[in-house]
Amino acid sequence: MFRSSSFAARNLAKTCSQRRFASTKTVREVLEEVVPKKQLQLKQLKTEHSQAVLGEVKVEHVVGGMRGLKSMLWEASVLDPLEGIRFHGLSIADCQNVLPAAPGGKEIIAESMLWLLLTGKIPTEAETRQLSRQLAEKGELPEYIEKLLDSLPPTLHPMTQLGMGVAALNHESKFQAAYERGIKKNEYWQYALEDSLDLLARLPALAARIYRNVYNPGQPLPKVNKDLDLVGNYANMLGFGDNHDLTEYLRLYIAIHGDHEGGNASAHTSHLVGSTLADPYLSYAAGLYALAGPLHGLANQEVLRWQMQMQKELGDNITHDSIRESLWKTLKSGQVVPGYGHGVLRNPDPRFMALQQFCDTRPSLLQDPIVQLVKKTYEVAPAVLKEHGKTKNPYPNVDAASGCVLYHYGLTQFKYYTVIFGVSRALGCLTQYVWSRALGLPIERPKSLSMDAIEKLIKE
Repeated sequence: MFRSSSFAARNLAKTCSQRRFASTKTVREVLEEVVPKKQLQLKQLKTEHSQAVLGEVKVEHVVGGMRGLKSMLWEASVLDPLEGIRFHGLSIADCQNVLPAAPGGKEIIAESMLWLLLTGKIPTEAETRQLSRQLAEKGELPEYIEKLLDSLPPTLHPMTQLGMGVAALNHESKFQAAYERGIKKNEYWQYALEDSLDLLARLPALAARIYRNVYNPGQPLPKVNKDLDLVGNYANMLGFGDNHDLTEYLRLYIAIHGDHEGGNASAHTSHLVGSTLADPYLSYAAGLYALAGPLHGLANQEVLRWQMQMQKELGDNITHDSIRESLWKTLKSGQVVPGYGHGVLRNPDPRFMALQQFCDTRPSLLQDPIVQLVKKTYEVAPAVLKEHGKTKNPYPNVDAASGCVLYHYGLTQFKYYTVIFGVSRALGCLTQYVWSRALGLPIERPKSLSMDAIEKLIKE
């Protein structure tokens, strides 16, 4: 169950950190214990509180993209406008304190975040390593997927290729096969979990092959290493396996990008398509194409491009005053400041702060001109945007920092950045797919209105 107060979350984090004992349970076995409790909770909500009012629908919701409208069940995370994202009540800082890292590393890894998102529980070291091994053993791509990717023109956008690869993997769907056999509804979640784990396991190899084909054609691809975690394998297959700092950054990036409640475009799209009982592969492929839009997942590359253009214009001696002038130039031209503002948040994005803290611990990053520019921009931009007065949230979101670190470590291909986002967002979207099937959520079908119908309702 979600907890909104930071005090409760800190206590939960402390309690969980004190209970790290050896365990041999798999994530499925833990879910078999958790699912009935969640099903009972939903049943009680339906029977006892189905008429409770959560808010009201206004015309601004209908014509403004449903922003802020409380109309969607999403189990793993809740986004608070002031506190930021919480995963089953835990903040990013809480997660950094209690979720297991990779051997020899310090940052959260995808497997420990996935375990938390799926079960609401903190995994032990043993459970995390077991899940890493399980995913690594499933991580190789089928030959037909390799041939499909290798046949695509390298000029085709990497996100288009990623969506195609994920959709084609539905040939392997256990959920689809079981549905066609005629299984009971209360068994849906088990096959959904199998598909979700299979897809998560193969995403690194899928994404790495796209990177190789587009940017390093002909270069050999390493096999999946059964002793590495998911992101460790991903970094290795990208060709950066010997770069410990980049691997650690990717671990942090993918973990904290894994879920951001359900209202964002990629999560919502995946949830909508999944509500038709399309399998996890098709559901997430749809979410990836929502992520590919410039108002969503492409934002990090746009921020980096804008910051590099600013650096070029301002030269070597960049000051707060020169940044301020550049910001006003951008605003007066009718453009927005990339990486600032958020549809929900009204404070600096905790994910941005986590990435900034990562930079602060590494001298090479602190000396990087682009990283310095990002930090100086953060020191100036909020005041400028407040003075400008047209931005509800004048603070940075995660995109303000994410791309510059990738660029520093040599991953300089802008178009590929959203693919990394796509690998990460699967954690949350596939978690919700499992829970949607476990809770028996119906097909999503909101009521639409024409402008004439809206005006008629207003008059009535």
